[in-house]
Amino acid sequence: MEVKVLDINGKETGRKVQLSDSVFAIEPNNHAVYLDVKQYLANQRQGTHKSKERAEVAGSTRKIKKQKGTGTARAGSKKSPVFKGGGTIFGPRPRNYSFKLNKGLKRLARKSAFSIKAKESNVMVVENFDFETPNTKKFISILKALGLENKKSLFVLGDSNKNVYLSSRNLKTSNVVTNSELSTYSILNANNLVLLEGSLEGIEENLSK
Repeated sequence: MEVKVLDINGKETGRKVQLSDSVFAIEPNNHAVYLDVKQYLANQRQGTHKSKERAEVAGSTRKIKKQKGTGTARAGSKKSPVFKGGGTIFGPRPRNYSFKLNKGLKRLARKSAFSIKAKESNVMVVENFDFETPNTKKFISILKALGLENKKSLFVLGDSNKNVYLSSRNLKTSNVVTNSELSTYSILNANNLVLLEGSLEGIEENLSK
């Protein structure tokens, strides 16, 4: 598919680029997308949740009342889960939520995400740009020129660019990544994808392996 190349002022440069159909025009595999997003979100979980169980609660282990003759249920310890301040029954324990996915499935998921965005006409290609120093105002002006000021956007760079990254870091609706940092979640979480020309070759190379 052909896409027009825009400059940072949102105007056409008169050039077009050919986006690979094997990356931007496949039939999306929804289950692969689901699994990859699920893995991404699972990896964000710390898994440090913990509640004290019966053996970990502070308190005496003395039998609190005699076994028989009280007219109530038998009780052996104030740390019993049935009493206030006792241990938790089957409470959460620290665990690792991550799970493995094959590389082929993850590539399919990212290609599916790109294809979904391309089908919705939410992919634009912009010529490469750079800032001499971090400048959030300049980045905002680019967003305005591209019509993305109040929309969630994902800028994909070919190589790491500290000044562009720092210029966007304080903006809640914009995110800047390199082509090697792309994830299915970040692609789908953005309303619009802004691909810099320098990122296209890396994207297609990474997803064609």
